Amino acid sequence: MRIGVVSDTHNQLRNVERIVELLHTARVERVVHTGDITQAKTLDVFARLDVPLHGVFGNNDVERESLDAAIARHGFEFSEGALHLEWAGRQLVVVHDPLDLDTQGRSARVALHGHTHRHHLSDDGHRLTFNPGECAGHMKGYNAIGVLDLESLEAELLKF
Repeated sequence: MRIGVVSDTHNQLRNVERIVELLHTARVERVVHTGDITQAKTLDVFARLDVPLHGVFGNNDVERESLDAAIARHGFEFSEGALHLEWAGRQLVVVHDPLDLDTQGRSARVALHGHTHRHHLSDDGHRLTFNPGECAGHMKGYNAIGVLDLESLEAELLKF
């Protein structure tokens, strides 16, 4: 199973439109957003995805009433704290701030996070930790999303 991983979109709608295109081309089966969506209209663009969207809220997701309404309207699954998933026989934990990984999902084989706006990929044999970096930058070629194959645990960075 291939999943898309998106972080820190910060309401950059042109970038989100491009992200949706990239995820369609990558033929992912699900998408995870690791927080800092910022505004509901970003979720309206993500509604163009052909696959389910799951995620967590970030520290900049303060417009919760409108975000919650958009999540309900589009049938997305988001969590206030850590989101625990089991896909393709793998336990996943999704958080916004990587510091939350110290207390969340210790048994998860895959940990996804955002917040730092920096790409991170490590695997200590117990847990693969992945942050594709940010999608909100204004400089073409420095934005990125991730595609993670849950069977092989291979991660790919798609820059745009």
